[in-house]
Amino acid sequence: MDRLTTLVERFHLTVQSAPLQEANLIASAGTDGLPAEVIFASKGRCVSSCAGTVLFSAKVDWMGMSNPLMASMPDQVQYNLQNEDDSRALVRLMAEETSANRCGAQSVVNRLGEALMVRLLRDQIAKGTTDVGLLAGLADPRLSRAIVAMHDQPGRIWSNADLSTEAGLSLSRFSELFAKTIGETPMGYLRRWRLILAHQDIARGDRVEAVARRYAYASPESFSRAFRKAHGCAPTALRFA
Repeated sequence: MDRLTTLVERFHLTVQSAPLQEANLIASAGTDGLPAEVIFASKGRCVSSCAGTVLFSAKVDWMGMSNPLMASMPDQVQYNLQNEDDSRALVRLMAEETSANRCGAQSVVNRLGEALMVRLLRDQIAKGTTDVGLLAGLADPRLSRAIVAMHDQPGRIWSNADLSTEAGLSLSRFSELFAKTIGETPMGYLRRWRLILAHQDIARGDRVEAVARRYAYASPESFSRAFRKAHGCAPTALRFA
């Protein structure tokens, strides 16, 4: 089961070199000179200085709070690289590219940065979190199966019973655990996920009727009402903006 690919593909991620005072991603080296730690501030600039030598600093933009994974992350994340040889290699390459000023360096940094962010998120999921939100749900091996099913098949006519079966839990236990861990009901999260995707689709010019069908709305009118409530504007206004 892949918990991250749909999120990476649906939310545009950019990683650009940035001055330390503007960065929300900082990589530092230990006393041996090897990459030791990455600090990522999900909701602003990094507020604490790295203990070691700064190897590079960057600005990560992953569509902010419209990305439910970013919204659920702790304000600041520390990723220890001591036992992460592959991630250390990524950090070394990013440091070389940011310092050498070669042709195409920004393109390389962006692609390596995407790989580094995926590894950082894997580490966060493996560690788990006590914060309520999507990250906590993805860290739960039972709830994550239902969440991934919703992410990968947002247009399916899901019921709570269907999702509890995906999770391998009784309906009552699933509903209780989902609400406690994610902070909303399964159907509430599904509606919100569909409307996040619908906003992206409408913004790129897709027709309202097609998007309504894509995300299992009974009619364009019911979709438009839900869209306006969630995003504060009619889908037609966004489409022609």
